[in-house]
Amino acid sequence: MRRPLEQADRDIVTAQLGRDPRGALTVAWRCPCGRPGVVTTAPILPDGSPFPTTYYLTCPRAAKLCSTMEADGIMAEMNTRLADRDLATCYRAAHESYLADRAAIAADLDVDASIIDGVSAGGMPTRVKCLHALAAHSLAVGPGINPLGDEAVARLGRFWTTPCDPAPLPPESGPPQADPTAPFLKRGLFRRRRTKP
Repeated sequence: MRRPLEQADRDIVTAQLGRDPRGALTVAWRCPCGRPGVVTTAPILPDGSPFPTTYYLTCPRAAKLCSTMEADGIMAEMNTRLADRDLATCYRAAHESYLADRAAIAADLDVDASIIDGVSAGGMPTRVKCLHALAAHSLAVGPGINPLGDEAVARLGRFWTTPCDPAPLPPESGPPQADPTAPFLKRGLFRRRRTKP
């Protein structure tokens, strides 16, 4: 398992979400600005509630852009494209990968998460219902696992170029990372289209 969520990162995530990050375990992906952008969460929250969203998008800028894409109808387009057998097969494999990741986390934590067996996130494996969850999955595991998550990340563009928070990072925060959309674009997963200003 990855290093536990440091207090400095927990404080940043709390500020990003405007609340305590329930069940947050680790930083699954760090934005190039250095802040946590996706956290890994426990399948069972401290209060005993099941929580199937293993990878939770915390970056406010990325979350806002995902909401904009959802409002622009991208999910309906993706749902239509799931009629393609190859895409549907890859999307089902992403679902299985997500379940395997969660099972490994549950085993590491020694918790029984069977109440959410078979439930992943974002509508997987048969539909698209949350781009936030799909983008978080792709950012956390990298390109090539979740085709529609990869596409969502590519469509986000360079969302980190304007910092999510103008406050300086605490020294305990991890180092900035390279352009996270580059691997998704290099694979030819999506060609950027002009967006409204």
